[in-house]
Amino acid sequence: MFDNLTDRLSHALKSVTGQAKLTEDNIKGTLREVRMALLEADVALPVVKEFINGVKERAVGQEVSKSLKPGQVFVKIVQQEMVKVMGAANEELNLAAQPPAVVMMAGLQGAGKTTSVAKLSLWLKERKKKSVLVVSADVYRPAAIQQLETLAGEVGVEFFPSTTEQDPVDIAKAAIQHAKIKHIDVVIVDTAGRLHVDGDMMDEIKRLYAAITPIETLFTVDSMTGQDAANTAKAFNDVLPLTGVVLTKTDGDARGGAALSVRQITGKPIKFLGVGEKTDALEPFHPDRVASRILGMGDVLSLIEEVEHKVDQKKAEKLAGKIKKGKGFDLEDFRDQLQQMKNMGGMSAMMSKMPGMGKMAQAAEDAGAEKGMMQMEAVINSMTPHERRFPDVINGSRKKRIATGAGVQIQDVNRVLKQHKQMQKMMKKFAGKGMAKMMRGMKGMLPPGMGGNMGGGFPPGGAGGPGGFPRG
Repeated sequence: MFDNLTDRLSHALKSVTGQAKLTEDNIKGTLREVRMALLEADVALPVVKEFINGVKERAVGQEVSKSLKPGQVFVKIVQQEMVKVMGAANEELNLAAQPPAVVMMAGLQGAGKTTSVAKLSLWLKERKKKSVLVVSADVYRPAAIQQLETLAGEVGVEFFPSTTEQDPVDIAKAAIQHAKIKHIDVVIVDTAGRLHVDGDMMDEIKRLYAAITPIETLFTVDSMTGQDAANTAKAFNDVLPLTGVVLTKTDGDARGGAALSVRQITGKPIKFLGVGEKTDALEPFHPDRVASRILGMGDVLSLIEEVEHKVDQKKAEKLAGKIKKGKGFDLEDFRDQLQQMKNMGGMSAMMSKMPGMGKMAQAAEDAGAEKGMMQMEAVINSMTPHERRFPDVINGSRKKRIATGAGVQIQDVNRVLKQHKQMQKMMKKFAGKGMAKMMRGMKGMLPPGMGGNMGGGFPPGGAGGPGGFPRG
């Protein structure tokens, strides 16, 4: 996420980080580089100007000159001004209404609106423990109604049926009435998208808004369109009162211009980030955490939250107990760790949230670490239950059979067994010491040279495989 911007800013700020004294000259050069990095990231010009002015004003003031480490204070100022530009703090959904609370989702075609409805439904169901009903008021695309029905089934929320012959206002009103009768907490109304903001679209959505008076009106916009995303949201907000923005496809956005422009241009907060294609790939937008990620400082808070929600805590406690009792860590446990990693978005996604490991995350991706993890799982699946529980019985002939079954070479089976041994040692060392100590320890476990066709020697649990460790 925003990799190009991270690289450019890290490079620009490196020149002042260690400075014992900041002068107008060295600040000037760095600010010029920062300004160019932001413009190349497609951040809107007014936002860039305000940001640079804010940093400059604070950097030449008392705050820096009296500090013992001016370079570090300068970087901190850059981070704080970036947070300010993006909206200071996370703004939660406002669901304080007589049930059902109505959320209206709007956006252009192709921005990921319908998928975002499903993601938000799952997030409300799992994180906020709300009952949710979804309905499509998009009467122009039968496929949109079918898509929402399929997604609602996937995430386990109620779907209210509609057809292309109905009026969008009638559909939404009927869905809300149904939710009242069934005491459902939240109704999410998916509206029709268009290829651009046009008069007919705006008239229809204004009519719909007036009829259902949603407590939240969220605009879904594609992060990869850069500052155009902010301008589209502003055009929409001029006609309809938005309460927030959902920024989609941020996992594929190397620039970050939209994230840094939306708040300043529209005056509306980004409330959520779409960070992948899966229905659980939705994160609340925390400006401070995103600023830290952009500046290569990691985002441990979000990582810990993901661990809490996506790791099977019962399995984690069971494994920790098993290791404490000295029962070892077998290949079944190792496979569980690989699967837990997959649930967390894979190795590179986790490492990108760890301080100072952004480059390593990229290297893991370039080295095909995710593919390597899948191969490892295939190797373990090719073993018998007895072999998984007692890896020492795996001799030459067994290795040959396992390799054939998994479609890999014998050396790949050897690599899995070796990495299992590494993981076994780490589990023994850290069991019972908690997540924080494990994370500190695992950085040293990543070997130099990330090549190789099995993920290049990463111990998967060593790069954030949290399944065996309840937080301590």
